[in-house]
Amino acid sequence: MPMKLGLTILLLSTCSAYGTDLRYWIEPCTRVETTCQKSDVQLAEWAMLAWQASSDGKLHLAKTERLTQANIRIHWADSEQGQYGETRAFVTDSMRGAEVYVRPDLRAMGPDILAAGLQDPLFRDTIVYLTCLHEAGHALGLSHTADFADIMYFFGYDKGDVREYFGRYRRKLRDRADIMKNSGMSIQDRARLIQLLK
Repeated sequence: MPMKLGLTILLLSTCSAYGTDLRYWIEPCTRVETTCQKSDVQLAEWAMLAWQASSDGKLHLAKTERLTQANIRIHWADSEQGQYGETRAFVTDSMRGAEVYVRPDLRAMGPDILAAGLQDPLFRDTIVYLTCLHEAGHALGLSHTADFADIMYFFGYDKGDVREYFGRYRRKLRDRADIMKNSGMSIQDRARLIQLLK
């Protein structure tokens, strides 16, 4: 889940007395090579709404159907674009933003993760949702942490238990709609976002 460039400037360039206003775009699930499911678009949207809800009213996110209007652009990655996800900054003449790549294909995540996802669709949805949430955090300017409780945690710090990282969130869910009730963020994630938005 690497972040290529620091994206704090994205936030600073869109701040006003009323908060931070950003637009986001989510790629429709139409490319076969990504193995995304149509319902993954909803998971990405829930991730964006979770960050907005955690901002104490300081962050306003609006979905757009036009990629060129979006500060945050969520793409479904294929097998060549990272193990879980990646975020890259972009700058155009009129906009600063982030390209977010989320890989919904569990095959490259190891046989244990793949088997769990095949047996339990909610475990698969957990991985896609939490990856969207993590990468969207980078797009908003948040860096990795070494705290296993955080959504911005980076497995490379201490080789944390990947299956348990996703499993503890999965155990909170009775059905897919419960994802909307469980943001997946820690108190520290929320505090870091609010600090960034000051």
